[in-house]
Amino acid sequence: MCGIVGVLGQHEAAPILVEALKRLEYRGYDSAGIATVNDGALGRRRAVGKLVNLSDLLVHDPLPGKSGIGHTRWATHGAPSVNNAHPHKAGPVAVVHNGIVENYRELRSELAEHGIGFETETDTETVALMAEHFLKSGMSPVEAAFKTIDRLQGAFALAFLFDGQGDLIVAARKGSPLAIGHGDGEMYVGSDAIALAPLTNKITYLEEGDRAVLTRTSLEIRNEVGELANREMRKIKLDHARADKGEHKHFMAKEIAEQPVVVAEAIRSYMPTGGDKVILPDTDLDFTKLDRLTMVACGTAFYACLTAKYWFEQLAKMPVEVDIASEFRYREPPITDRTLALFVSQSGETADTLAALRYCDGRADKIVSVVNVPESSIARESDVALPIHAGVEIGVASTKAFTCQLSVLLMLALKAAADRGTLTDEEIADHAAALRGLPSVLNTALDQNRAIRKSAQRLSEARDVLFLGRGLMYPLAMEGALKLKEISYIHAEGYASGELKHGPIALIDKHMPVVVMAPRDAVFDKTVSNMQEVMARKGKVILVSDDDGIAEAEDGVWSTIRMPHIHPNLAPILYSVPAQLLAYHTAVAKGTDVDQPRNLAKSVTVE
Repeated sequence: MCGIVGVLGQHEAAPILVEALKRLEYRGYDSAGIATVNDGALGRRRAVGKLVNLSDLLVHDPLPGKSGIGHTRWATHGAPSVNNAHPHKAGPVAVVHNGIVENYRELRSELAEHGIGFETETDTETVALMAEHFLKSGMSPVEAAFKTIDRLQGAFALAFLFDGQGDLIVAARKGSPLAIGHGDGEMYVGSDAIALAPLTNKITYLEEGDRAVLTRTSLEIRNEVGELANREMRKIKLDHARADKGEHKHFMAKEIAEQPVVVAEAIRSYMPTGGDKVILPDTDLDFTKLDRLTMVACGTAFYACLTAKYWFEQLAKMPVEVDIASEFRYREPPITDRTLALFVSQSGETADTLAALRYCDGRADKIVSVVNVPESSIARESDVALPIHAGVEIGVASTKAFTCQLSVLLMLALKAAADRGTLTDEEIADHAAALRGLPSVLNTALDQNRAIRKSAQRLSEARDVLFLGRGLMYPLAMEGALKLKEISYIHAEGYASGELKHGPIALIDKHMPVVVMAPRDAVFDKTVSNMQEVMARKGKVILVSDDDGIAEAEDGVWSTIRMPHIHPNLAPILYSVPAQLLAYHTAVAKGTDVDQPRNLAKSVTVE
């Protein structure tokens, strides 16, 4: 959500800033802008819509200067407009900001008492005006920025640029991520490492409450109480190819296709070749010392947790509670000292999930995170961070991260079962063998792409769609509905099949497609019974099943999607592929923006 970049360089900053912002497009945005210092003078350019609009503007109205800051905005306070776009400028200071300043009304009133007016609807303008006010009182740029930061409440990442200061950027973070990049006689600022990857592999992550003073040859970081802080500089590894579409039309298509490879990597990381034992990195996590598990996440990661609840309870006989992070943090549930608190987040920066983690800190026995970014805030603040090895995921609708989350969570459930003695060695070996065969089965599922596209063409004409599933397929039904909503803008809902007759069946008519996720498992007959209720009311059923299931239940269905046979506990991972491809091809048929759907952001770093 939103993106910040900054550069103190040896070359023209504008093209560098725009290219870095392009690498942050996946976060979601509705306007963009940059500001530079050239011969001591501060200038800026802003545009609404895609970055190409800003690029066009810069062709006709160039912005020289080797120092600059840039921003892609996702609107919170104030509608998308040039006036509300970042950077915000007040006299000699320009500011870019991710997050929300919660006390901006109070600060506005204070500034108004000094006769200071406002030109925008944003909370960020208050930051720029406050800094200008302190500059006029005689403070230096660094002092004015620090004084302004001290006055802010809420969540933010900030970068300040000053008139007459071509070798200075002041940056700060509180609740929103920010990284510093180290170059050769250059320094950079970015919301994440992806933005800075082509510029440098040397990164310092600011910690909560940090503020930094950057010049081309120096970096000074102070913590929230003003003390000098020595933060580690890390060399990061980032596969640049992962941030390119390759031969695919969309990042989402590429990331769906990558799933056999990244799931295989996740499995190898926790179950080395030749063994059945799950090995966790650098941890003494022992499930015999735990009574229960609390899992917290948002969006697609929440559905991964709901799936894992079945695994932990059935395999490890461990009581599990699953919460949406935005509810958990305000519900303030009791957490015992024999509870494992587990948090799942692709970015590792999800604001609500991070707040929920901090609530559990000091209450739970251990805090474990399942993340795709090992350097993220959630990972750093956990006792144990388990990477999912999905690689960079650019598409807003999560695909390969979801299947990698599921894979890691299943292996963690097997670890719990082994610790607690609830599965025999033979049963664990059976699961291990099935997991090792999963990448090959995922490839077989991807071979159904053409058949799935045909079903999606028909689905694209619908206004409403239901997804049904039982047991492990129930969370996947909700995830399938979410995917369709996210990128095709078709209203969709996922239900437990058995709940159909308790209300949703009233929606069924000849215009209602119903996607039924139904591998031939222990609850297949029950699911088919619910499916027959749909068809009796002229609902159009898309049956997703294996050979045995289709042979038994295909009569009268609208269309079928054939999946290979799979171990029942691995079915949610396999059946994620048709759910994702259905959504993808439906969106393509409708002509929507697949990778950057309207109103959505990849990483939700504000509440």
